[in-house]
Amino acid sequence: MPTNVLVLGAGFGGLELTTRLSEEFGSDINVTLIDKGEGFVFGFAKFDVLFGWKTLDQVRALYKDILKPGVVFKRENILSIDPVAKRVVTDGGTYEADILVVALGAEYDFAATPGLSEGGHEFYSLNGCLELRDFLPTFKGGRILVSVLGEPYKCPPAPCEMGMLLHQWFSEHNQRQDVSITVASPFPRPIPPSPDGSKAILERFAECDIEFLPQTLVTSIDPATRTAHLADGGTLPYDLFIGVPKHRVPDVVANSPLVEGGWIPVGRGNLLTRFPNVYAVGDVTSVGSPKAGVFSENAAIVVANEIIQGLRGGADPAPFAGNGTCYIEFGNDTVAKLEADFFSGPSPVAPLREASAAMAEEKKEFAITRRQRWFGYEA
Repeated sequence: MPTNVLVLGAGFGGLELTTRLSEEFGSDINVTLIDKGEGFVFGFAKFDVLFGWKTLDQVRALYKDILKPGVVFKRENILSIDPVAKRVVTDGGTYEADILVVALGAEYDFAATPGLSEGGHEFYSLNGCLELRDFLPTFKGGRILVSVLGEPYKCPPAPCEMGMLLHQWFSEHNQRQDVSITVASPFPRPIPPSPDGSKAILERFAECDIEFLPQTLVTSIDPATRTAHLADGGTLPYDLFIGVPKHRVPDVVANSPLVEGGWIPVGRGNLLTRFPNVYAVGDVTSVGSPKAGVFSENAAIVVANEIIQGLRGGADPAPFAGNGTCYIEFGNDTVAKLEADFFSGPSPVAPLREASAAMAEEKKEFAITRRQRWFGYEA
C-alpha cells in the first residue's frame, strides 16, 4: 500500500516537497497537499502588483493547475492538527497520514501594534498590497514611514526594498519632491548578517535621500495625530505609515501540541519535530535560518530526501545547511543578491553580489524555473 504523506501549506516548502516526492515515486506514493488559498504568489512579486507593474493574474499561479503523479491538492481550511495520531481535520474532511509535514508559514498579528489596522498600511499580505496599490495614487505628499514592527519577520531586506521602490515610483510620477521616505528598524543596520549588503543599501539610501533609523521600534501608531510611538518613549510623525506586521504561527498551529516558545522546534539537520514522522519546514519553525522562501525550499529538499531514504534505504541524506540566496531590489530594474550561510560558521554570513541589470534577469529566471517546476507553466 502506498505511503500517505500529508503536506500542510502550499508555499515554497510545500510545493517543492510535493514536486520532489512526485518525481521520485510517481503514483507509488499518496501525497495530499492542503492549502486554504487559491494560488501561489512569490513574495517579491507582490511589489510588482503594489506598484502597478503587473496584474495579480500575471503573477499568481493557481493550485488547481497542479497535475503531478501521486499528488492531490485540496483547497480547504485546516481546523485541527494532531501530531500524535498524524491526523488533520479540515472543513472538508479528516485526513490521516503516515508522514505529516507542516509548512503553513507565518501569519501576521495586526492587533499586536495598536492603530495599525485602523490607520496604517502593510505590504506583506496580498490584500495589503492591493489596498496600498489603490491608495498610493491618492497620496498627495508628506512623510512616509516604513517600519519593522517586530522580529523575526519574512524576507529581512523587504522593508529597505520598499523604501527604494517608493523612491522609484514617486520619481516616475514626478512627485518625489513632495515626499520624504524613512525606514525604521529595530536592528542596528539594514541586514544584520551582511555588512556588505547593509553598506550597499545605506549608500543607495543616501543617493535616494532615504533616511534609515536603526534600533528604532514602533510599538503603536495614533491615526488621529499621525504619530508613531516608539519603544524608547519617543515619537515619529508620519503622513503615510507602512508597517511590517509582527509575525506569529497560524492559530491552528498555535492550538496544537507542536509549538514551543511561539514556533515549532525541529531538529536543525533533519527538520523533524519531537513527534515521530512529523516534520516542519519554513517560516513556521524556529530552526534558526531566515524566514524566506528559498530557505523553506531548501528545507523541503532535506525532508524529501529524509522521506526517500526512509522508504528506500541508502545513505543518510545531507542535513539542512541553513543557506540560500536572497535577491534585493535596488530600483530601476537593478537587483543585488546575498549568498547567506547561517549554519556552517560561528555566526551567520551573507556576502553581497552588487546590484545590476544582469542580476535582475537572474531573479526573473529564478521565478520562471519554479513556476515551470511546480505548476508546469511555460515562461
